[in-house]
Amino acid sequence: MSLGITVIDHVQIAAPKALEAETLRFYRDILGLTEIPKPAQLQGRGGAWFQTGNLQMHIGIDPEGGGPKSKRHVCFLVPDLPKAKAQVQAAGIAIEEESVAEGLSRFFIRDPAGNRIEIGHR
Repeated sequence: MSLGITVIDHVQIAAPKALEAETLRFYRDILGLTEIPKPAQLQGRGGAWFQTGNLQMHIGIDPEGGGPKSKRHVCFLVPDLPKAKAQVQAAGIAIEEESVAEGLSRFFIRDPAGNRIEIGHR
């Protein structure tokens, strides 16, 4: 089975609300990453998005803080999202969530170790 993954679009890490300011300052001021605007519908969630080369890194505020339902994830792009969805479902993998954000149609799954994976198409 091959989903036809073409590229990593973004990686999301998580920070607890109590460490949000300190974490964002670390990536802005110490690592010097360039902050980019988050879509309006996601701004109320806190965190920030950064661009480095062709890759985005998103920092989400995660109340689970790394627990089994953490929102930390990598996003893989595929050329045919419905085909990719059908393939993962045929393999018995549950779709956790589906949505469209900032022009990216996507769905989320978990690997056997519980890591969240976003599969998307622009």
